[in-house]
Amino acid sequence: MKFKVETLPNYRLAYVRRVGPYGSANIEVMEKLKNWVKEKNLSAMILAIQQDNPETTLPENCRFDACIVISEDYQLDDSICEGELAGGKYLIYEVKHTAEEIQKAYAHIFSALQISGYQIDNKPILERYTEDMVNNHYCEICVPVKLL
Repeated sequence: MKFKVETLPNYRLAYVRRVGPYGSANIEVMEKLKNWVKEKNLSAMILAIQQDNPETTLPENCRFDACIVISEDYQLDDSICEGELAGGKYLIYEVKHTAEEIQKAYAHIFSALQISGYQIDNKPILERYTEDMVNNHYCEICVPVKLL
């Protein structure tokens, strides 16, 4: 599986959060974000961030954030949360946007990391969606890394 290395900037985010086991219920959170985006007449990159490692966090405590990148001067109201994503070096994997392909990618990424000369950094992995990618049924899995 091929990847590219990209340095992401710090992003200001508007987000909707769900706490509970990761899975199909995350779709509701993403739809809520998309409705907010449409209502505010915005368009931008969307990020899906699984804030916790399900191997070390109880499923009922796992946090999932559906986010949109917003400008520094955009005025938010109380209908949505605000946060920030710390930038840095990421390995970017482009994958077909299906549950099966995303699952296969995650299984491959962690073994590939060991031979790539990188180790995972202490930041969440994210899925990145641009309008063009979504229209073509792709997304990117962005893995935060540092050199060994």
